[in-house]
Amino acid sequence: MLLKLAWRNIWRNKRRSMITAASVTFALFFAIIMRSMQLGTYDNVYENVINSSTGYVQVHGKDYWENRTLEESFTLTDSLLASVTSTEGVQDAIPRLESFSLLSTGNDTKGAMIMGIDPEAETRYFNFGEGLKTGQLITADDRKMLFTQGLANYFDLQPEDTTITIGQGYHGINANALYPVKGIVKLKNPELNNNLAYLPIQEAQELFGAYNRITALVIIPEDDDDYKTVKEDLVSRLDTSQYEVMTWREMMPELIQAMEADNAGGLVILFILYLVIGFGVFGTILMLTTERIPEFGILISIGMSRKKIALITFMETTFLALIGLLMGVVLAMPITYYFHYNPIVLTGGMNDAMLEYGFEPLMPTSIDLGIPLAHSIGVLAISMLLSLYAVYKIYTLNPVKAMRT
Repeated sequence: MLLKLAWRNIWRNKRRSMITAASVTFALFFAIIMRSMQLGTYDNVYENVINSSTGYVQVHGKDYWENRTLEESFTLTDSLLASVTSTEGVQDAIPRLESFSLLSTGNDTKGAMIMGIDPEAETRYFNFGEGLKTGQLITADDRKMLFTQGLANYFDLQPEDTTITIGQGYHGINANALYPVKGIVKLKNPELNNNLAYLPIQEAQELFGAYNRITALVIIPEDDDDYKTVKEDLVSRLDTSQYEVMTWREMMPELIQAMEADNAGGLVILFILYLVIGFGVFGTILMLTTERIPEFGILISIGMSRKKIALITFMETTFLALIGLLMGVVLAMPITYYFHYNPIVLTGGMNDAMLEYGFEPLMPTSIDLGIPLAHSIGVLAISMLLSLYAVYKIYTLNPVKAMRT
């Protein structure tokens, strides 16, 4: 009975009710859009790092990640590979060999990372070939090099052009060779896209004199969300005096710190937004309560209990908040889905800033349903909390004075 009465009271004054619902709608709309843009940008950065660079988990030789030299590489034995791939939660393991070298073409010379890879495995798990711009991808038996687009543009290279590598291999041997360019690929990570070239791993081992040695074994978890558990299981199985196991978050602490600092700033802005939301909703509730003071006085005078009046008023505010939340989600979700698949391309100073930090200058939105759910709960809680003001006014109301208002 009280629910029915509360629902009817909402539509007794449609203008007043729509003002209240609209204040909640736009509050939730802006909260969802702002947070989905922020978290979507983070997810895009993390995805680029994982797919273009680190994977979720890597096994290295002891102290390799700190020094990043071939001297900390390790031999990939059949027993080691079997031990890793038989670990619970591990789907596969991909070997890589990385080292820095000078690349030279004509009068141009530049330092770059040479990464030896298993092309088939990288394509299978990381969509390695989706960014191919011209030429062909390298295969396991090739003696050719695959350039990233930014590096190829620096040298003005095209497929079948030739480049020279000049570097130092394992135990200080000369790592010099001449390679034709087989293809050019674009990576989403701008920093890697400007400083990376690929060789088949066997050819890279030959170039650097690191026969059957690798610098990293990239672990492919069966479930991406379980990468921390996979890391712990690998640590328990491997000899930690010879090997180190690291997650992508441990390999990229500066990135994580930068994202956490930015997230903290976003939470401050969100807190300010919630303050604005709170004051807006409270102003509406204050107006509605003041308008209905004579009505409350009459109801109390004819014998209706204050408890029932307060409960009906509380339910009215809750109903209006729920209507506003539904409208806010309905308005926000199509926009978040659109910009998730059609990201905002940053230009001008924002573009330069993102590129400087090695991030793709895109701002996609997140379509995680937890975002509208969390903010809906937050706005509903604020609305319900502020509705207690009306309850307080009802319990402290003097009926005689109220009817004279």
